[in-house]
Amino acid sequence: MTIKNHWILPDGVEDVLPIRARSIEYMRRQLLDLYHSWGYDLVIPPMLEFTDSLLGAAGDDLDLLTFRLTDQVSGRMMGVRADITPQTARIDASSLAVGGPSRMCYAGTVLHTRARDALSSRTPISIGVELFGETSLQADIEVISLFLKSLQIVCVDAVCLDLGHVDICRGLLDAAQLSAAQEAEFIALLQRKAVGEIEHWVATNIVDENVAVWLLLLPNLIGGMEVLDRAQRELLGAPSAVMAAIQQLRCAAAEIVDENVTLYFDLGELPGYHYHTGLVFSAYVEGYGKALGNGGRYDQIGEVFGRARPATGFAFDLKSLVNRSSTNSESGAGICFDAGSDTQLLLEVERLRANGERVVQIFAGQIADLDELNCDRQLLRSSGDLLITKLS
Repeated sequence: MTIKNHWILPDGVEDVLPIRARSIEYMRRQLLDLYHSWGYDLVIPPMLEFTDSLLGAAGDDLDLLTFRLTDQVSGRMMGVRADITPQTARIDASSLAVGGPSRMCYAGTVLHTRARDALSSRTPISIGVELFGETSLQADIEVISLFLKSLQIVCVDAVCLDLGHVDICRGLLDAAQLSAAQEAEFIALLQRKAVGEIEHWVATNIVDENVAVWLLLLPNLIGGMEVLDRAQRELLGAPSAVMAAIQQLRCAAAEIVDENVTLYFDLGELPGYHYHTGLVFSAYVEGYGKALGNGGRYDQIGEVFGRARPATGFAFDLKSLVNRSSTNSESGAGICFDAGSDTQLLLEVERLRANGERVVQIFAGQIADLDELNCDRQLLRSSGDLLITKLS
């Protein structure tokens, strides 16, 4: 007879148990309160939508991460969201449709058909902000500043901020006049920083000598502020969009004054979801092999909804953020009590709960395990008085 383990979860899917769940919820509240103080309004998009809405503005990589199912009411194909940014673009275009800039924040679980890397969950809890309707560099700087403030408030130290700009690579590829298939080949090699393969590919596919030299530079344009100076010199004569992107990075970097942050530039950066159109960024800490969060500009994402607006934003995975944070959540340790028929004691329990205390009842005949109850104090009656005593 075969016994099935009905409690086994799929690979990359996990329960979040009480101690970690408390830390995640504490951090979620900290961050949403921060975003509210900067003028970002909370939205709660649905977990699933029709795929033509959910994926209409997204790239192929997001398409592959999306679970699909058939709507039993309409017969149309639906998808479970793998990213919340396209949903906020739809909200900005249709439900809000304000004239000026709109600021939104969100927090919710997304679902991936497969983990994006070995350190990632298939059910990350995404929290982030989106700023629509402003093209200026000041909007990008506001979002980057809030991104860094988010890490500061949850006590993530010694951050490396990776800055890039997709117009550098895309501007050079436009100058190369490649087919879509050729561009996809080069981008795949560049994302792997496969220098030897890039050299062979350029020799095989690029005729223009200047463009060949520029493309060969891309995987090596990484490092500190000196990279911008080098790019300015060695990409001289490149399309104007490329030089403008380098200048934007220089201006953005000048606005970041934080002793806790080390700036790092990757001028060949092309992030995961291919809807990005401008300045992009991500945060890393030593000893953790993936980005804690990332973001950037993604103008025109709302075009599929009939309202192409400039936009920029970022997102974190709360599970990853909790893993790297040095902050302590609210302890949650509470007060236990054995009520019996003591009406006055029960009224005191209600008062304590109303004041935010965790108060747990011990039932008649129960042997109290303080670790399981998560209590460090006890409410009892002694010599006629109600007292809260410390438990060892």
